[in-house]
Amino acid sequence: MLAAILDSLTGKRDGALLALGFAGAFRRSELITLEVADLSFEAEGLRVHIQHSKTDQEDRGQETAIPRGTKLRPVKAVQDWLKAARIEDGPVSRSINRHGRIGAALSAQSVALIVKRHFEGAGLDPHEFTGHSLRAGFLTSAAEAGADVLRMMEVSRHKRVETV
Repeated sequence: MLAAILDSLTGKRDGALLALGFAGAFRRSELITLEVADLSFEAEGLRVHIQHSKTDQEDRGQETAIPRGTKLRPVKAVQDWLKAARIEDGPVSRSINRHGRIGAALSAQSVALIVKRHFEGAGLDPHEFTGHSLRAGFLTSAAEAGADVLRMMEVSRHKRVETV
């Protein structure tokens, strides 16, 4: 999917959204509420502070580490998007109008449509995928690669093994 994305402002946004969403096993709700202040770029990668999540109803916040990676390169994708869009604060995932102007934070439905569009662009049936496919895809790929379920839970922030 990432290889088929055009090198445009929208392409940079979508690439960052897809790579970060997959690498961090993020829910759509977590992706759309991420703010620039929630990101800490480090030599090893990126630390993401999630202010609110389905499994954090008390809003204590959760933190997850995103490695730089050699294939998906989610950290570079996020940096390229923020630089190209000149985003220094506020929401990370934003709309882009037909004139290339950056707008407000994306909605959860917008994330789902972006995911479906890029699955279709990769030759897959978009009806088989949702905004949750990034999160589920990470877990499936990790399991197929023989990852430890506890490590998978650490990345995905699941509380129960049965849920994973």
